[in-house]
Amino acid sequence: MSVSSFFRLSTALVCLVSIVPSLAVAEQATAAKAPYAETGNTNKRGDACFSTVDTNAAVHLLSGFLEVWTPRTPFVDAGVEAPAKDNCPAVAKTDWDGIPASKTDGQIVNQAVHDANIAYAVKVTKARTAEQAVAAYLDDRRGKNTSIVDGLGPLTDAWKAGSKQTTTITEVAADATTVKYDDKGNNRGAGSKPDTENKTDANPDMGLAIDFINAASGDGSTEPAKRYFKYGRPYRWSQDVSVVPTLESAKSGKPVEDGGFPSGHTAEAWRDALAMAYLVPQRFQEMITRASELGEDRILAGMHSPLDVMGGRMLGTATVVYNLNKADNAGLKSDAYAQAQSWLIAKSGVADTGALEVAAHAAPIAADRFANHDANRAYVLQRLSYGLPTIHPTDQPARVPQGAEALLETRLPYLDGEQRREVLKTTEIASGYPLLDDAEGYGRLNLFAAADGYGAFDQDVTVTMDAVKGGFDAIDSWRNDIGGKGKLVKRGSGILGLSGANSYAGGTVLEEGTLVAGSSSAFGSGGLTVDGGSLVVAADKPLTVGGDYQQSANATAKLALGANGVGTLVVEGKAALAGDLDVTLADGFVPAAGTKIGRHPFRHLRQAHHLRPQGEPLLRPDLRHPDDRRIVFFPNQEGIPNCGDALRCPACSFAPCTYVILRM
Repeated sequence: MSVSSFFRLSTALVCLVSIVPSLAVAEQATAAKAPYAETGNTNKRGDACFSTVDTNAAVHLLSGFLEVWTPRTPFVDAGVEAPAKDNCPAVAKTDWDGIPASKTDGQIVNQAVHDANIAYAVKVTKARTAEQAVAAYLDDRRGKNTSIVDGLGPLTDAWKAGSKQTTTITEVAADATTVKYDDKGNNRGAGSKPDTENKTDANPDMGLAIDFINAASGDGSTEPAKRYFKYGRPYRWSQDVSVVPTLESAKSGKPVEDGGFPSGHTAEAWRDALAMAYLVPQRFQEMITRASELGEDRILAGMHSPLDVMGGRMLGTATVVYNLNKADNAGLKSDAYAQAQSWLIAKSGVADTGALEVAAHAAPIAADRFANHDANRAYVLQRLSYGLPTIHPTDQPARVPQGAEALLETRLPYLDGEQRREVLKTTEIASGYPLLDDAEGYGRLNLFAAADGYGAFDQDVTVTMDAVKGGFDAIDSWRNDIGGKGKLVKRGSGILGLSGANSYAGGTVLEEGTLVAGSSSAFGSGGLTVDGGSLVVAADKPLTVGGDYQQSANATAKLALGANGVGTLVVEGKAALAGDLDVTLADGFVPAAGTKIGRHPFRHLRQAHHLRPQGEPLLRPDLRHPDDRRIVFFPNQEGIPNCGDALRCPACSFAPCTYVILRM
């Protein structure tokens, strides 16, 4: 069945009931919808078959807004009409005049949410700084891609060179308060083929990357939704909303064609940012932050409200998911990714994708305003919901849109599709906010958090990382606070770090590669089994293993000793340890004699060179018999003291063993 046929019946029903005064009756005709990933091409205006909440994918996606606002008419009809087509009746232009509270305006359904929405715009525009006014102007008048490209940080100049991106707006002109300036540049840059409209030649350097970004915006217009919901811009709702003076000239004189919901600038920013994050996953979170910032700038400009921006984010994200899952784009997205990575590697003077990750974060915050991960995370989180009043239960189950896992393909390449869906599910924000509880789950997605890995192990999770593939396959870090009942099993030669305040209960198993503990509770509340590979303790406090700790003969524990217990391991349960213990000192750390660095016996102790000056070890095994507490030690021992077998008696196989600093 075609998409048109799929929606035809519900379209006819909505058109018939439109003669009834109550819009609530019309909206009750909403049928079960196909996923946006399959119906994104219905986002059209001027087409009678795709002009209602039931038949237009974008309008349906954002239909939660109807709990806040009821438009004058239930059609995509503001300033646009649609002739009859197939069995779909014609849609006439609405009589809505675009002015809030006029006789032709819609109706506020939830006054508290509406008031909070406009109040935020009043608040931030009144408190707007001169610097924010400049940023808001530039994000309004420049091409959106030209604006958000600085989210690439140290890679920005290389990207601009490869994309052949141009702009004619680099500052606020002196006469901008009276003259409207439009960007005459090429916005995204030059594609792989000549473009006569934008007057660009074929781009052999990053043309495929630009083709991909263009493709990611296919069928992504916000105009159909704007012309359906017919919700005014905030400065039309309240005279207390202060528009940036230099943007007064950019105001539209046709309010009927200038609805506020959803924000078109925001939607485009998210489309481009997500496409660029796909191509440059080394800056995935920074691009998310930049898209969020552009949305905030739309509010600071006085042009949009929080709900406008939230709707733009949802529609922009859904559009990219739709286009990433189109079969026609499968080859393009892989070729574009390879081209972008190759270009940036070459221009950055590094060897591979892993080194590009380092280069992408090499600049200090003075040169890269997105360098603070934690600040970015808080910024994005607040602007997912803008703290608007909740109107639904806050404990609804998470939902993941069909195909949304494609957004994380290059950022979490070592996970399969179902695992990426689980990451999206376990990192979503809580339910309850207006607009965001859509049927598919677009409103609650937190893609910034998803780039930091799982938010919970709701079942056992096995991760296999192949270091040979490079990039995030070789090394990655999960920075979320991971809860849940499940277990983590790490396989493959790659390196995985855990640095959240974790509480997952199922335990941790390292079979291959390297597992790095970046926090004192990295491994949750369960036990730890190291069957192979290397365990690295890199927390800023003693690492606590909540359950039992088992280490096999072919495994290694690596401790870098530092002040205040850094580099030490505390086992709450029982320990059965074999294998090797590698001990080094953190930079600048000088331990005192008698410092204890770990309980329980390892088979081998390897002391780093700076711990064995002149061949004499600085560590000794201090073994106490479990019955009579006798002490056995080897003050002249070099090499590999064998704690487990030192007393040569069965009882000693489980005797505690504390390694002690002899001298410094």
